[in-house]
Amino acid sequence: MFHGVVEGTGFKVLDPRFSGCLIGHARVERLWTGARWSEGPAWFAAGRYLVWSDIPNNRMLRYDDCDGSVSVFRQPSNNSNGNTVDPQGRLVSCEHGARRVTRTEHDGSIRVIADRYKGKRFNSPNDAVVKSDGSIWFTDPPYGILFDYEGGRAESEIGACHVYRADPDTGDVTIVADDFVKPNGLAFSADERYLYVADTGITHMENGPKHIRKLEVHKDGRTLGASTLFADCTAGLFDGFRVDEAGRIWTSAADGVHCYDPDGTLIGKILIPELVANVCFGGAKLNRLFICGTTSLYSVFLAINGLNRWDQ
Repeated sequence: MFHGVVEGTGFKVLDPRFSGCLIGHARVERLWTGARWSEGPAWFAAGRYLVWSDIPNNRMLRYDDCDGSVSVFRQPSNNSNGNTVDPQGRLVSCEHGARRVTRTEHDGSIRVIADRYKGKRFNSPNDAVVKSDGSIWFTDPPYGILFDYEGGRAESEIGACHVYRADPDTGDVTIVADDFVKPNGLAFSADERYLYVADTGITHMENGPKHIRKLEVHKDGRTLGASTLFADCTAGLFDGFRVDEAGRIWTSAADGVHCYDPDGTLIGKILIPELVANVCFGGAKLNRLFICGTTSLYSVFLAINGLNRWDQ
């Protein structure tokens, strides 16, 4: 275990707008190390703790913001990947091993939200976000079934990779986007007029996508419309990301965290000496960015605040 400032971290200002996001003396801290592939951070405000996944080790970990301790939250975890929090403060998890999306109820029981589409098992749900109406939107690339490291090797029953919506009342699952190669991280804009989705198709396709798309949410709140390219990754690929109160996107990349202005301009980077998979805003004032590096959990205090949603 290691707690402190680590070499190889820092900030790279590419646009003056990024300077306003930084605190002059704040530094990146490594809070803990010892994972194989850290992913899916989710902040629980009431308990002041963070839950994240260590996928290959088949466990979820818990960082306590009160005393800085790290403990095992759940093991086995069905090789959980992405995690988020719903408006009622419940944990929503994407499980590679069980190929499903679950919700942990207030009494600790685990409810299956979705594990099939039209009778066919999902590939390996990757990341999820909960809309204000309680619906759960999630991506389903095949990373958990390609080999036995992050789940279990298996054939795709659906034969494609989609973005889905699970209805909060009926439990019905519908496809909301079917034109992604490998849909990955996703997040809503503050007004929920747009859904941002990363496509990591470059992992298995030469010159494949490594970008984030911005999709219009129809007025019915259940379907998606026009799609535009928001940003193309300049270092590796985008995985998980979050939105701050001003609409900036803070996204994982090969060299750390990239910050994009709402107009799509890359304005700066937080340099991390490990491949970053996902991020999450937390802390009492949502001004602390938690960063899942490959083996470690990092954090940095910022001069801005995360979007005041339950899932930050």
